[in-house]
Amino acid sequence: MAALEFREPVLLLLALLAIPVFMLARRAPGRVLFSSFALLPSGGRGWRARLAWLPDALLALSLVALVVSLAGPRVGERFSRVQREGIAIAMVVDTSGSMAALDLSTPDRERTRLLAVQDVFEQFVLGGGDLSGRPDDLIGVIRFAGYADTAAPLTLDHENVVAVARNLELTRSRSEDGTAIGDALGLAVERLREAPPRSRIAVLLTDGVSNAGVESPQSAAELARSQGVKVYTVGAGTNGFAPVRDDRGVLRSMRVEIDEPTLRDIAERTGGRYFRADNADALAAVYAEIDRLERTRITEDRSRQYEELFAPPLLAALLLVMFGWLGRVVVFARVP
Repeated sequence: MAALEFREPVLLLLALLAIPVFMLARRAPGRVLFSSFALLPSGGRGWRARLAWLPDALLALSLVALVVSLAGPRVGERFSRVQREGIAIAMVVDTSGSMAALDLSTPDRERTRLLAVQDVFEQFVLGGGDLSGRPDDLIGVIRFAGYADTAAPLTLDHENVVAVARNLELTRSRSEDGTAIGDALGLAVERLREAPPRSRIAVLLTDGVSNAGVESPQSAAELARSQGVKVYTVGAGTNGFAPVRDDRGVLRSMRVEIDEPTLRDIAERTGGRYFRADNADALAAVYAEIDRLERTRITEDRSRQYEELFAPPLLAALLLVMFGWLGRVVVFARVP
């Protein structure tokens, strides 16, 4: 319920005048002289005598009601209009064969690097865990191995984006395997350049070394910088050897290497940051940090609409004056 307030609260001080008004009204306008008290009627004071002060009190109360009306009582209801300016985010995900490594598994679940990224990506977009979701942002997905292509265009249909990301599969063909970081980032910049939001970022996650594609990572980073695209790079997994299951389900070790200098260079050129995620908790922390750094801009316009309530106390003042005057003249008439 809206709180009562006054447009001119200082006028309420005038209500103190009700005290002298009551005292002046109580003063009799004249006197009747009796030679002896024996001439007065016996039997004590009647009800008129006992309530003779009532018309004067009504006049004083009418002044209080009039002052309240002049002070402008009103109730206000606040209206807020929230405007959210989303950002455009291109998630650039490595789907090369090395993303089959199992070093980002949790204690209760064995999962590949790609599956771990899919889990965190879903929480990043829709919310979950320590992440609140990105309901106001345009989000798209670029996948890459030896080649880069658009898995999901920038959209606000986040359920569909997450479904597309969930369906990403590891590259099994040797002819298509590899790590085309430059091509993938260049494609992400092209998609982001078409987006209307002023703030555009790319989150590039890989576990390898750039060894495929036409465009170099450095030239793609320069393109991103020229287009105002900030790039956050993530090195996923351990360096050296990582466990992996072959086609027969046998666990073996696989040689892996992350080109951290190149990822750092891309981030520095574009004003972003490089993150290292060598376990499941670190990967979740990386996306939580990116979520904290890149927030949707929110502006709020406030307005207030008032309902004026001066009429009820004004009406009360008029009624109190009328009843006070009628009481003085008709019921509690005074003899001068």
